[in-house]
Amino acid sequence: MIDLLIAGGGPAGLAAAIRAAEAGLEAVVVEPRPAPVDKACGEGIMPGGLAALHALGVHPAGHPLRGIRYTDGLRTAQAPFRGAYGLGVRRTALHTALHERAEALGVRIAEGKIREVRQDGHTVTADGLTARWLIAADGLHSPLRRALGLDHPVPGPGRYGLRRHYRTAPWSDLVEVHWSPQAEAYVTPVDEHLVGVAVLSRDRRPYADHLAAFPALAARLTGSGTTPVRGAGPLRQRARAPRAGRVLLVGDAAGYTDALTGEGIALAVATASAAVGCLAAGRPEEYPARWRRATRRYRLLTHALLGAAGHPATRPLIVGAAHHAPALFRAAVRALQ
Repeated sequence: MIDLLIAGGGPAGLAAAIRAAEAGLEAVVVEPRPAPVDKACGEGIMPGGLAALHALGVHPAGHPLRGIRYTDGLRTAQAPFRGAYGLGVRRTALHTALHERAEALGVRIAEGKIREVRQDGHTVTADGLTARWLIAADGLHSPLRRALGLDHPVPGPGRYGLRRHYRTAPWSDLVEVHWSPQAEAYVTPVDEHLVGVAVLSRDRRPYADHLAAFPALAARLTGSGTTPVRGAGPLRQRARAPRAGRVLLVGDAAGYTDALTGEGIALAVATASAAVGCLAAGRPEEYPARWRRATRRYRLLTHALLGAAGHPATRPLIVGAAHHAPALFRAAVRALQ
């Protein structure tokens, strides 16, 4: 009998598998794509997320990040992280490091995709495998969340992300956030010769059109080699609950607000660790409360910033407020640690 079946071999699923192996549980990860898996994301891991990865025994290669800079082309504000650093990491490098750590601990990774689940009072069966518990870590648009009736409709326009890499030496060890009236561009150095630029917006336009709204950034990147554009969205997703019987939802599958605070990896590891901790202790009923505690700060900060960024009257004030109140901006950045 498998202790833990994990649907999805992304960061959240592999973090859950690593925690399970460390707790002496037999875990099997079911993932349809061969490693390493790429995905549209900003690739900047905040200090808290990096510390969480190190606690898993995962040490990906990347470019150190010392803080965050906001700019709208006229005004600039920047703040360093306090006593720690983040890391810009190619998504493929992160996935490789997690995958290798899980395999080193004896985790079995099977090719497949879990779409339906059958469960009773003692077991859960999916994709021909039977286990005591199942963790759904199958991403932003989780098929299992829908199959279990946990999908919660989100009203209003969605936000979408587009990412591309530029083959150029990084010009800063900060994550730069460039603001325009309709979008943000997140510039993250990921190695000594590569910079990632992710754009988030409600407007669904080609990547080149979005980049043109940031003329100074576009001019700096002119002539650099590029990689294909990857996209994701809508980003806002909600689940009615993070647990349904013997199935626990972790990472993006349990709900997601937005990528603008860069805490995706920290949340993936935190929720995966909470789920496995509850199962190892024999207290699965505690997981929803632990999920709420693990994600509360992120949800509050992200909702507040997203609300300001989404309103035409307050969006232009964000960089100005950070510029004129540097102490407040430093406090906000350090809250992300």
